[in-house]
Amino acid sequence: MELNHKNNTRLHYAKITLLVIIMGIIVNGCKIYSFSGASTKGLATVSIQYFQNRASLVQPGLSQFITDALIDKCKGQTNLKFINGIGDANFEGEISDYNTRPLTVGADARAASNRFTITIKVKYTNTVEPELSFDQTFSRYQDYDSNLDLSRVEKELSDKIVEMLVEDIFNQAFVNW
Repeated sequence: MELNHKNNTRLHYAKITLLVIIMGIIVNGCKIYSFSGASTKGLATVSIQYFQNRASLVQPGLSQFITDALIDKCKGQTNLKFINGIGDANFEGEISDYNTRPLTVGADARAASNRFTITIKVKYTNTVEPELSFDQTFSRYQDYDSNLDLSRVEKELSDKIVEMLVEDIFNQAFVNW
């Protein structure tokens, strides 16, 4: 009886070990799908060119912040190797707009809230599947109380907007639902 129990235990551990090995191969070796939903089928490398700031209002450091955020997203959510030249997947673009405008007007004819917007033009080139390439403008905004000075909320709002923009760009390039 005890011998049969030991054999069952060994068999159980062998099944678990086999399952772990298979899952490891699927997750790490496949390079076709990741748990983020990113599809990088056929791609080996990614490159991201510096996003120039061509907006009429230039915020120092925003170009580098957006470029780095997109690099981090691609490194963290794909198995693609990042290269400095031109990769199988290549991103380039520019910040085309950075502004704040009154959104709603209160009873006293003053703005009750403002809308802070960042717009980026992106050219994505997929050399393996050219039909997935795009040249598109992405825009996101955050509203804030007009009683607040933009300089007090700008960093927090910029961070949120850039996070959304990078997510939109990444999804357009790699998540083909």
